[in-house]
Amino acid sequence: MHSPYNRGMTHDPSSAHIGTKVVHTGQRPDPSTGAVMPPISLATTYEQESPGVHKGLEYTRTHNPTRFALERMVAGLENSPLTEDDDLTGGGFAFASGLAAMATCLELMDAGSRIVAMDDIYGGSNRMLRRVRQRTQGLDVEFCDLSSLDRFAQAMTPVTKMVWVETPTNPTLKVADLSGISAIARKANPEAILVCDNTFATPINQTPLDHGFDIVLHSTTKYMGGHSDSLGGVLIASKPEHAETLRFLQNSLGAVMSPFEAYMTLRGIKTLDVRMARHNASAVEIARFLASHSQVERVVFPGLESHPHHEVVQKQMRGPGGMITFYLAGGLEESRRFLESLEIFALAESLGGVESLVEHPAIMTHASVPPEMRRELGISDNMIRLSVGVEDVRDLLADIEKGMAAAKGARAAAAASA
Repeated sequence: MHSPYNRGMTHDPSSAHIGTKVVHTGQRPDPSTGAVMPPISLATTYEQESPGVHKGLEYTRTHNPTRFALERMVAGLENSPLTEDDDLTGGGFAFASGLAAMATCLELMDAGSRIVAMDDIYGGSNRMLRRVRQRTQGLDVEFCDLSSLDRFAQAMTPVTKMVWVETPTNPTLKVADLSGISAIARKANPEAILVCDNTFATPINQTPLDHGFDIVLHSTTKYMGGHSDSLGGVLIASKPEHAETLRFLQNSLGAVMSPFEAYMTLRGIKTLDVRMARHNASAVEIARFLASHSQVERVVFPGLESHPHHEVVQKQMRGPGGMITFYLAGGLEESRRFLESLEIFALAESLGGVESLVEHPAIMTHASVPPEMRRELGISDNMIRLSVGVEDVRDLLADIEKGMAAAKGARAAAAASA
């Protein structure tokens, strides 16, 4: 039996624009109270009228109305073709963290399976593949620059079972051609599972399922939640067989998102469209400012024509995102002075919140990546990553200029003492 608490909207919002979908997809006012925001359901168990006769809810690891509302939402935003008749939440699954979502997704692979993964992925994802699943699951992982279709074509073989893409990548902001990867992968092995980590782009800027991918992953801790106060991850499946297996795995492994985190994330998503518009616009202005600055060696940003994959960006993405990577003139000392001098940009890991953040990938988010791999990827001591928030861009530019002045002073002092 199904309760109204388990069901989504009475009308189909799939034809609505994204700004409407982020507010309404997969939900409707609470049938018992009329509450327009899905309430937090903290109960861990539910009364049954008779053994096996219930209102569609048994135990909160398996069923939770608050989590269901979030799962339906993200499935709709990522354009999963699955309906609630195909899968209880339309192909959406929420987990305790982005890495918990990744760990569950990797359970789709049998022991010893071959995976081709983007070389420049989040440090935690790299660590899981190299230091955990290669040992415990015997996965055969080949890291490859998937921004090059030629290199991917060489790496993709008939025995490759999964392709793990992140685009734009963290932190070098490579952009992979999702349609091109899908075409090459399907030709080599039609059964391979194609997964895209869409955390940086969000469904506002990019929808990988529309380009032939099977599963999308988000760390909802980032842009989806958007306020640096909720931890979580989601998977969105486009095929019934993957959704069926992921539902079994989500329940069997148990790393589910809590009702409170689901509520907070859902609340954040309702402003995702307006937040991303500000992130996109401010990041473009800041990237252009950095590109013309005398103390900047190089800027990597999908919204600049200088980006090596700009044509793919224009074809595939609806906005460049709020992440900027740049290389400051000098070395570690100049970078340290720059980072320590900022006031509005908080020196902190993570990204995608309303507040602007800055970090040093080599020391912070990607310290777990082997040094030789960092060198190959260009994660150097003068690399700095910005997560552009929603503050007034004029204040952000002034803050960056103050950091540049501090870095310039450090460089002058070093030259004088040499």
